[in-house]
Amino acid sequence: MLLLKLKRIYKGTTYTIGNLFVGEKYLCDTLEDKVRILNSEQDKIKKQTAIPAGRYKVILSWSGHFQCMMPELLDVPYFKYIRIHWGNDIDDTDGCVLVGENKQKGKVLNSKATYKRLMDILEPAYKNGEEIYIQITE
Repeated sequence: MLLLKLKRIYKGTTYTIGNLFVGEKYLCDTLEDKVRILNSEQDKIKKQTAIPAGRYKVILSWSGHFQCMMPELLDVPYFKYIRIHWGNDIDDTDGCVLVGENKQKGKVLNSKATYKRLMDILEPAYKNGEEIYIQITE
């Protein structure tokens, strides 16, 4: 089993910054929408809410939007089609997890190169039948 760990380290008024680890090894920073307490679907603000902390199975599936295979988080409460992908600010996330380097306030940079590094780890594991999970903590 391959375990990704996303530790949320800063909760801003409109965005959330985290650190992503593969096992215990730091890989990159993350950017998500604002963390909100979700007791029901009505508590979610579309395109402005981070997914709930928790453990989710990750598969690689085809993204029609990006036209490529991407990591998809399964069974996220109140959300559909949550992915880990490239992007630079909260306008690029819509609830997804963006990867990159948090060198500018409220953004991640070098996102496509960082995403490629992540996929270089995930693709071989997935092709070999290894289960992949992500654990998101506050």
